[in-house]
Amino acid sequence: MGLGIKYLNLVVKIDGKMTLAFDSGTYTNLLIKYQPKVIKTEAENDRAVALAEELDRRSHRTPEEESLLELLLILIEKFEEVHYPIPQSSGVSILLHLIEENGLSSDDLAGILGERVNITDMIDGKQSMNRSQVRSLADYFNIDEKLLTN
Repeated sequence: MGLGIKYLNLVVKIDGKMTLAFDSGTYTNLLIKYQPKVIKTEAENDRAVALAEELDRRSHRTPEEESLLELLLILIEKFEEVHYPIPQSSGVSILLHLIEENGLSSDDLAGILGERVNITDMIDGKQSMNRSQVRSLADYFNIDEKLLTN
């Protein structure tokens, strides 16, 4: 899918630097050729992704191509937010991941929290983390407290 459009861009000097000027006529031609619109189907998404990838591979994009690429990325992101949502992790699952990733034991947790906790009860939902525990864990792992409270 070659772009195949000839460009005439004026060079404008801004703050002592040479830069290509945006040409609304050239951009209009790109919009007419590719007709970007709100993506509603997988096929439309595939076409938009292919064009975005083609534009992204270009080492010297024109300002008009940059604008088209930005528009395509917004449309693709909007479609994919609806059709491919990323599930939210619970605070417990995040804590479990951090414990495993850091090779921590229940004794290590007691040291971090300043008290003994039954991690099994937390996992099973029989015991929730209090505000002080959340704060201590967030500080220890250097993460936002909100990650542990959902």
